[in-house]
Amino acid sequence: MIELEGVPELIDPVMVAAFEGWNDAGDAASTAVAHLDREWKGEVFAALDAEDYYDFQVNRPTVFLDNGVRKITWPTTRLSVVRVGGDKPRDLVLVRGIEPSMRWRSFCNELLAFAHELGVEMVVILGALLGDTPHTRPVPVSGVTSDPDLARTMDLEETRYEGPTGIVGILQEACTHAGVPAVSLWAAVPHYVSQPPNPKATLALLNRLEDLIGLRIPLGELPEDARAWQLGVDQLAAEDSEVAEYVQTLEEARDTAELPEASGEAIAREFERYLRRREPGSGPGPGPGLATEGGDTAFLRDPGSGRTRPPKREQPSPESGPETGPEAGSETTPETGPEAAPETDVAEGDVSGGPVEPAAGDPGEGSGGAASDAADGGPEGSGGASPDGADGADGAGEDGEDAGAGGAGK
Repeated sequence: MIELEGVPELIDPVMVAAFEGWNDAGDAASTAVAHLDREWKGEVFAALDAEDYYDFQVNRPTVFLDNGVRKITWPTTRLSVVRVGGDKPRDLVLVRGIEPSMRWRSFCNELLAFAHELGVEMVVILGALLGDTPHTRPVPVSGVTSDPDLARTMDLEETRYEGPTGIVGILQEACTHAGVPAVSLWAAVPHYVSQPPNPKATLALLNRLEDLIGLRIPLGELPEDARAWQLGVDQLAAEDSEVAEYVQTLEEARDTAELPEASGEAIAREFERYLRRREPGSGPGPGPGLATEGGDTAFLRDPGSGRTRPPKREQPSPESGPETGPEAGSETTPETGPEAAPETDVAEGDVSGGPVEPAAGDPGEGSGGAASDAADGGPEGSGGASPDGADGADGAGEDGEDAGAGGAGK
């Protein structure tokens, strides 16, 4: 049994997790959890033993100086608690780390042991994948679950994916078998501009999480960062006619696919979110100033993170838009893993990444990144090759010189 010292009794806790690497296109998912931790002043209370789960040649430790003293930060997964006050308080357990290199079943069991001890009511896992979606349109976010009852009650897609998967898919299935309600939220990142960060995709994930758990999330500077990001990509695309033409093709496919969805639940969700933000205190959760720290704590602080860099991709032929998935350009929904990954051509100055959203079947769970230097001549396209499989993590290097290619997959 895990004994947690200094962790207060939590109120209706929800565990929110994200992992850098194969499941994290543009670092959108891990940045979303980092945002929650920063805005709500999370306190780290546990870190998994890095020796058990990570290959340090793939995810290298980093060295830094602290007041002249040399210290090492090891790649791992850390858990923190944030206490959200207000009329309807609810606490969050944040899990942020790197997709493990080995022993995935033990890794998931250890996280579930923490969830059990803390009384977690639901696990929400964030992910981001590469998709044929234009940067000029709202970022598609899909919610999937393996629980048919949860799918019906929370208006989610029931996963039917078959194929290679990442730690997000494995953790979701482990939760389902343990009887813990689990949901995965997937944002689709444009494959031609997948370099991190992607504040627009991070913002879309936080908005969907807000709807799911009924808390008002303080967004800070994210909306402005998202606008600046889009303007920057607009400028790069405008400098190359091939890029501009390709983006227009994606826009047309996306608009055609989503035309029937221009009313109903999507509009209702946006209106409810508008009312929550317009009238502080009227929504289900608190405003930005109502979050409180976790009282009498004896937490261990051990910050650290890794980062991935995505690849350049070859130009895909845009397909029809999704029926229910996060991407535009395929008729699928991300379930528990990617069916295909890009066959990347590494250009000079590029760092290669991992799998992309498949063009047919259920899309993959992840990301890595097909990078596009729009200024270099635009996207070279997207193609598909099978990812390396479920039991390996493409990983993200811990320091700049070893920054690995991270992919993402369900």
